[in-house]
Amino acid sequence: MNDELLWVLGLLLAAVVLFITGKVRMDVVALLVIVAFVLSGTLTLAEATAGFSDPNVLLIAALFVIGDGLVRTGIALSVGDWLVRMAGNSELRMLLLLMVTVSALGAFMSSTGVVAIFIPVVLSVAQRMKTPPGRLMMPLSFAGLISGMMTLVATPPNMVVNSELLRNDLPAFGFFAVTPIGCLVLVLVLVLGIGYMAVASFWLTAPDDGRAGETWQRRTFRDLIRDYRLAGRARRLALRAGSPLIGRRLDDLRLRDRYGANVVGIERWRKFRRVMVSAGGNTELRPRDVLLIDMSAAEMDLREFCSEQQLEPMVLRGEYFSSQERDVGMAEVSLIPDSALLGHSLREVAFRSRYGLNVAGIRRNSEALPGVLIDEPLQLGDILLVIGDWKRIRQLQSRTRDFILLNLPAEVDQVAPAASQAPHALLALVLMVGMMITDHVPNPIAALIACLLMGKFRCIYMNSAYKAIHWPSLILIVDMMPFALALEKTGGVDVVVRLLMRLSGGAGAHMMLLSLFILCAVTGLFISNTATAVLMAPIALGAAHQMGVSPYPFAMIVAVAASAAFMTPVSSPVNTLVLGTGGYKFSDFVRIGVPFTLLVVPLLYPF
Repeated sequence: MNDELLWVLGLLLAAVVLFITGKVRMDVVALLVIVAFVLSGTLTLAEATAGFSDPNVLLIAALFVIGDGLVRTGIALSVGDWLVRMAGNSELRMLLLLMVTVSALGAFMSSTGVVAIFIPVVLSVAQRMKTPPGRLMMPLSFAGLISGMMTLVATPPNMVVNSELLRNDLPAFGFFAVTPIGCLVLVLVLVLGIGYMAVASFWLTAPDDGRAGETWQRRTFRDLIRDYRLAGRARRLALRAGSPLIGRRLDDLRLRDRYGANVVGIERWRKFRRVMVSAGGNTELRPRDVLLIDMSAAEMDLREFCSEQQLEPMVLRGEYFSSQERDVGMAEVSLIPDSALLGHSLREVAFRSRYGLNVAGIRRNSEALPGVLIDEPLQLGDILLVIGDWKRIRQLQSRTRDFILLNLPAEVDQVAPAASQAPHALLALVLMVGMMITDHVPNPIAALIACLLMGKFRCIYMNSAYKAIHWPSLILIVDMMPFALALEKTGGVDVVVRLLMRLSGGAGAHMMLLSLFILCAVTGLFISNTATAVLMAPIALGAAHQMGVSPYPFAMIVAVAASAAFMTPVSSPVNTLVLGTGGYKFSDFVRIGVPFTLLVVPLLYPF
């Protein structure tokens, strides 16, 4: 083992440790890897950055945009509504329909996006059926992972493996190359999964106090006021003539810092009547404005505050603005694993200025945090109660890069999404799949044509398209590719292949395939399934070359094994996404996912 290989393995170990600890973002770790490879001379600049020119990176980005088009046109949400109607009150029927629907839909768009869409649906169904959401969230994530076995574009690991075939001058997989095994696996694994989850879901009723189901129900204002301890905090104060607040922006006033006073809404005279105005950071106060204020500092003297700022207390009917429910809305949002808000405070991310909404409360580990929260660093699993204009709250449904909008309170009737462009979005999707099946047009170009058609028919807009792309995932894929090349250049791939040959090569190709599956599964315990595919694809092709057999079963086993990332919440973003909303712990995935994986392996092995 040469010094260069030791350096590459040491760098790989350091990257894995950083991935596990989560103290540094995965995409940042991947960028540091590129810098280290170039500065050390292990790879040239062209070799280290070759991933940026990989066509599959363009394909993955285009698929994010197409998925956003399906959401914006209401197609994905309509599927969710149909699921709710069909499931009725049967938990078993819900389990069956949920896993089949998510698996089918995830074959043509990001499995992470599909799961994000269905989380509010599952929460709504759990509330209606009076079932703890934890009983349905893990089946949801497992179905999302199974969808990766259906088509070439269903999940990034499939495209990573396909890219490795092309890099080795081998014919690429077709669009439905994984589908024959995928259909068999889907039928077998879904049947097994539904039966397994029908039993295992009873072990997923958390937390112990039995309030998990209550936490995620579509509740009323009264429930939210109670759970976030907002009672007695609301104030309605009018600006007197000569108030020092008049003519100044809310962010400049720093009322929350100075008095613990958070302005969540403004009543303003307009055309001889009062209207509700959103309280954004740039909102400038005017004479005769009436401020709706959340006083989070219990020790603050209201009389002193009103005297200093020349404010006049007004009558407030109902508890915590419940009488203004038509104008002032509330909703809960859950942070996603790659959210840019994690580790930062509300002040640092300028939450009010960015989203036009105020955070009235934060729940962590099922408990509301006390005091002024503007400087509280946000953590994974936190649930934020936002308050403000209903229109802005509904707009959060498209802000899937940072968080998921959970159940809206019962005071609002959900507005069905505008579906006028849905037929055009379906046409673009069908044309893309048709072009990919015929293989006359390269897959990335087919996806770009679909994106352009969606733009032409206004299913998407340029700004929303760029926001729909999950850039951290793309950077991770691009920057992990040099690891495979570095291992190949320094002889690391040959070392692993020889070790596998020594352990299982004498038993034939079937035993080697099983060994590769197990190695992928073990690697996936610590890093994402995409990174696992990047590292394992060259090893699988190298093993096939050493044994003198077709490389395609070996490439396929890596793609399938990467999709079977059931065992830990870090194995896939799909698992991490349901970690908080399902009330799970890390150990829940281990005790449910490991037995399920052991049951799945014998089903995959014959294929």
